[in-house]
Amino acid sequence: MPQEPIREEDDLQLVERIRAGEPDAWAALITTYQDRLFSVCVRMVRDRELAADLTQDAFVKIIQGLPSFDARAKLSTWMIRVTMNVCLSKLRSEKLRRHASIDAIREGSTGRGASQDRAGYELPQDREPTPVSRVQAHEDRARVLRALQSIDADQRAVLILADCQGHSYEEIAQVFNVAVGTIKSRLFRARTALRDAVENLENSAATPASNSLPSSLTSSNPTPAKDPRLAR
Repeated sequence: MPQEPIREEDDLQLVERIRAGEPDAWAALITTYQDRLFSVCVRMVRDRELAADLTQDAFVKIIQGLPSFDARAKLSTWMIRVTMNVCLSKLRSEKLRRHASIDAIREGSTGRGASQDRAGYELPQDREPTPVSRVQAHEDRARVLRALQSIDADQRAVLILADCQGHSYEEIAQVFNVAVGTIKSRLFRARTALRDAVENLENSAATPASNSLPSSLTSSNPTPAKDPRLAR
C-alpha cells in the first residue's frame, strides 16, 4: 500500500515536542518514519536483516543530529539523507552491490498498481491477466530488480528516491546536497545504466542452451562412438 504523506507542519511540531523534552515524542517520530526509512534501506542493500540494522543506525544518527536540525529542508528529506548516507557507507565499505538476493525487495514496491514500471519498462498487466501474462510480468519485474542490483550504488540511490518513492528533483537535490540540474543528469545516467543492464540480462536469457553442450552433441557431424568389440 502507498505510504500516506506526512504534513510538514506535523513534522515541525514533532521536532518542537522532542526539543521540549516530551517523553513520547521520540516514540512518535520512530513510529512515523521507521517503515519509510526501512523501505529505503531494504531497497539499497537487498537484505531485510541488514536493512533493519541500518535503519537502527540511521535513527541513532538522527537522534544525535536532531538538535542541529535547522528546518531548511523538510524533516523527512533530512532523515532520508541521513539514512541514504548510512546505506551508501555500508555498501562502499563491504561492496555488497552484487551479492544479495532479490527476494528481499518487495514486489510491487511502488504501491501504485500501474502497468508500467517507473524505471521505464512496460510490465504486461491486463485487467484480467492470463496465467501466461502473469508469468511474463513476474519475469519482467524480476529482471528489472536484478538489473537494479547490478548498477552502481549511487545510481541505485537516485533511482530509488525518484522512481520507487516518487520524490521530486528538488527533494532529491536536498538529500544529496547538490543542484537540481545535477540530479537530473544523474537520474538520466542511472536510468540509462538500468536500461542497459536489463538488456544485458535479456540477451543472456536469449542465449541458446545448446552453447553449453559438449561439442560432440552440437556438431553437425558428430564422431560416432566406437564399439569396443571392434578394437579386439
